[in-house]
Amino acid sequence: MSAINNRTDKKSSKNTTLIIAGAIVLVAVLLFAYLMFYTASVETLELVKVIAVTDDGCVAETMDGYAVNIGDCNAKPDQYVNALVDQKTKERAALMNPTN
Repeated sequence: MSAINNRTDKKSSKNTTLIIAGAIVLVAVLLFAYLMFYTASVETLELVKVIAVTDDGCVAETMDGYAVNIGDCNAKPDQYVNALVDQKTKERAALMNPTN
């Protein structure tokens, strides 16, 4: 009788280990997918007004009032240019300042 209980305990222990390992893998995959979605950029071409030209690139203001770094540009302050703007950066800025 103890041999049967011993086999049952080993099988139960193996199943528990597989279930825990599967849950850990599932959580890791879901976390990875969430982080990739959250950090992946969504860039759109927008008309922006250059505010300043710095060593790190041009700082511009979008038409809806967000300051963004558009990288290197050949523009001067107060000049309008088309630039790729990351929409997720604007979303995060709106979350940080909900009064806009």
